[in-house]
Amino acid sequence: MFGYIVKRFLMMIVTILIIASLTFFLMFQIPGSPFDSDRTTNPTIQANLESYYNLDKPIYVQYFTYLERIITFDFGPSIKKPAETVNGLLERGFPISFELGMVTILVALISGILLGTIAALRHNGAIDYIAMTIAVIGISLPNFILATVLIQIFAVNLGWFPAATWSSLKHMVLPTLALATGPMAIIARLTRASMLEVLTQDYIKMARAKGLKPWRVVVRHALRNALMPVVTILGSMLASILTGTFVIERIFGIPGMGKYFVESINNRDYPLIMGTTVFYSAFLVFMLFLVDIIYGFLDPRIKLHKKEGDA
Repeated sequence: MFGYIVKRFLMMIVTILIIASLTFFLMFQIPGSPFDSDRTTNPTIQANLESYYNLDKPIYVQYFTYLERIITFDFGPSIKKPAETVNGLLERGFPISFELGMVTILVALISGILLGTIAALRHNGAIDYIAMTIAVIGISLPNFILATVLIQIFAVNLGWFPAATWSSLKHMVLPTLALATGPMAIIARLTRASMLEVLTQDYIKMARAKGLKPWRVVVRHALRNALMPVVTILGSMLASILTGTFVIERIFGIPGMGKYFVESINNRDYPLIMGTTVFYSAFLVFMLFLVDIIYGFLDPRIKLHKKEGDA
């Protein structure tokens, strides 16, 4: 297991470096300059600004400077926000985006597992059909469309929740629902399908024959094994939720990383683009790494064998 962890960790480092390199070179393929919108900037001032941000250096010099900043986790100052550093913007915006993402994952997991389990236990019944109908709608409806519908109904028409900003529990409800509905539907379908398979296994029949209480058979014996497919997709789902918060943050006016990321692209703020992209990529790759390790520990059927010829 230790060798597997080391191997996956090294792969994680290589993946981050590849993403960082692609981000750097693709970014410089975008036509124009960060200072094109500053029409009042004369050539001398623009040349000084380019020198300050190392944009006048050869591309390979900028690239190695960029890699050095990644290693030291110092992304430098923002071009369009000279008084701010990229690290400062990350420290300000990421906790909000992270909080929204974690609450969304928690809501999606609990509701999805509960819905899928109930549907499996009431297979081919009315509850099963209702649960799967909700799941299909959740998968089919994009979160940005759902967000506008939720705002119209619950914020504008009914006035139950605020439509924007992020300062209380009420502000969390609508964006969390908009983000959690899709993942919840996927988890519900996976849980239902896996539960239906597990409930037919011999050890479940044996547990029931021993007279164990139904809830204990479901929770302790069936659900644990039925959740393995959910754990498998948890890493990619986490990535989709955390990157999907960018759009939802813009819709609900949440001051998270989505605001800075969109502004950085519109303004060609190179340090902020590279900083947010690399930071999020590293975070998501690390979470995928953790999910792989957790999956190996949870499922005792997974054995990691050395290949022939390995030391």
